[in-house]
Amino acid sequence: MFVDRVEIEVIAGNGGRGAATFRHEKYVPWGGPNGGDGGRGGSVILQVDPHLTTLLDFRYHRTYRGTRGGDGHSKDMFGRNGADLILKAPCGTLVYDVDTGNLLGDLTDPDERLVLAAGGRGGRGNTHFVSSTHQAPKFAEKGEPGEIRRIRLDLKLLADVGVIGYPNVGKSSLVAAISAARPKIADYPFTTLTPNLGLVSVGPLRSFVIADIPGLVENASEGCGLGHQFLRHIERTRLLVHVLDLSPTTGRESIQDFKIVNRELERYQSEPATHLNNLAGLPQVVALNKIDVAEDDRVRSIQKRLSDDGFQVFPISATTHQGLIALVYYLMDYLDDHPYIQPAADHVYLTVKDLPKRNLKDWSAAIEDRHRFRVSGQGIEKVVMMTDLDNREALSRLHRLFEKSGINRKLKDLGALDGDTVVIRDIEFEYYDENSDALEQ
Repeated sequence: MFVDRVEIEVIAGNGGRGAATFRHEKYVPWGGPNGGDGGRGGSVILQVDPHLTTLLDFRYHRTYRGTRGGDGHSKDMFGRNGADLILKAPCGTLVYDVDTGNLLGDLTDPDERLVLAAGGRGGRGNTHFVSSTHQAPKFAEKGEPGEIRRIRLDLKLLADVGVIGYPNVGKSSLVAAISAARPKIADYPFTTLTPNLGLVSVGPLRSFVIADIPGLVENASEGCGLGHQFLRHIERTRLLVHVLDLSPTTGRESIQDFKIVNRELERYQSEPATHLNNLAGLPQVVALNKIDVAEDDRVRSIQKRLSDDGFQVFPISATTHQGLIALVYYLMDYLDDHPYIQPAADHVYLTVKDLPKRNLKDWSAAIEDRHRFRVSGQGIEKVVMMTDLDNREALSRLHRLFEKSGINRKLKDLGALDGDTVVIRDIEFEYYDENSDALEQ
């Protein structure tokens, strides 16, 4: 089964807890803190596997989780890092964030990797919180939660040449005749329900990849037939072969079919639009197929008309292999003269990298209603999630961070009063102005 679009949920592992422990050694009566840090949670990473050609593996398993980091221990021993979860996808996979619609990555190189969800940092042990005024901290951090994302994977085939045309004109037969591909072929419309890739060898050191694209009919760009589902697979190609059926038994007008298919290419627009090729702007050559059963006058007439319009035309028969050598060598020469140039990326793609530092200055506060306020910001939210709110010392440290970062002052400016609710992420705090007590005294 060919699957070229799936949605999955990826959940990175949480970081492990830091340890709040102290040295207990003989002859060391005042042993200091020695709690180790928790381990980093496992990330969920997508890696290109050049041997894959479909997203079928994601069809029946939609949720993927990284492993949790190990907790820290006494004697400054760190917890074990969680193992990263490596998912495999074919070359040509585009990765989108479902919630934002952002393109996260365009994976075209073998073994290329992309972080889908980053594992959480391990919580720091109590050794990190020693100061000149607080030499025996009895608290440590919880692990940072791992990222959670909904991801859409779109596969766009990486082929040098795309074969287009109406159903049952001989596209699959052409690919089978000039390559090692063995697609299923039968004499009725929509025989091909999946794109077929084939490798065409032209001598010992020259070759190219060719793909036939099924489902192009009138209004394919609007979803009729199978065209809207498969048109995106020819966006990466450098050259199109437009196959026309000249068999007298079909009763079709070849020139009319040619115009209809090209009109669909002009109307097609990627969703969302990307930096990839404009289909209508791709160069085309025309293959007049089934000339073994067509009338010579009809072949010459259509060939002259299309040639006068500026198209390179090749009369062929995919069945008898007539004219195929000339077509194949023309395609190979064209590709040699027009090497593929990767378009400049218009997005900054994520790569496997160290986790960014927490930014406690980048936050905002807003009024939700008269006695309810919300503080937002990735850095401050992560600090809250990593704080052991059941530990009095840890909670006091968090309040000091609020004061130092200016959050308390901002809430007061917004009109917060004692007893009002302050929400950070999904945790509610009760606002209390310590300075008001000092003023009253």
